[in-house]
Amino acid sequence: MFLFLKSLSRSVHEEHQEQPELSKTKGDLCTSLTVWRKSLIISCNGFTVIDSDGNLVYRVDNYMARPKELILMDGSGKSILTMHRNKNLGLIDTWLVYGGEVGDYCTSAKSSEKPIFYVKKCINILHGNPNVLAYVYCQSSDKRYAYMIEGSYSHRSCKVVDETKRMVAEIRRKDAIIGGISFGLEVFMLIVQPGFDPGFAMALVILLDQMFS
Repeated sequence: MFLFLKSLSRSVHEEHQEQPELSKTKGDLCTSLTVWRKSLIISCNGFTVIDSDGNLVYRVDNYMARPKELILMDGSGKSILTMHRNKNLGLIDTWLVYGGEVGDYCTSAKSSEKPIFYVKKCINILHGNPNVLAYVYCQSSDKRYAYMIEGSYSHRSCKVVDETKRMVAEIRRKDAIIGGISFGLEVFMLIVQPGFDPGFAMALVILLDQMFS
């Protein structure tokens, strides 16, 4: 299955090359990632992420369905970002994002003792726009968001926009029925615009999955 997804990711990249408006911005290439909502470890939940060359670039291996902490790793298993669920910021589902690996079970030196981002689930009862899923803040006290996520994660159709409404990343459904295998919602695309960190974009995907699955 993993080898098949590697070939699928390359075919997806070729499709984007045929559509320059989707793959280029001011002469720079977007990052096109194939996201598989499954861990390579049989006993775990998680994600496996492959780039357009078929290389394993990110992975998440999680033993719990509703964890308090999640770690995004690169393909070699090095921790990139730690996401920690915060219950102290009210009843709204809020996650703190740290650089590197932090927490009680940290096995390496801390690279970021303070959160670099706060991701807060949007409660549509309190907001006028039902399409907004979550807000990303640089500080917990910030009144204005750094990024906003809108769309529908359940349909794998989301956009991450900055405060100027410029799209910086997009989650897109990738339907495929090949050899009797239907991917459905388990395999989808993450398209990241130049200048936006693909690792952080993947962290937002992980948190959307926790908030809306």
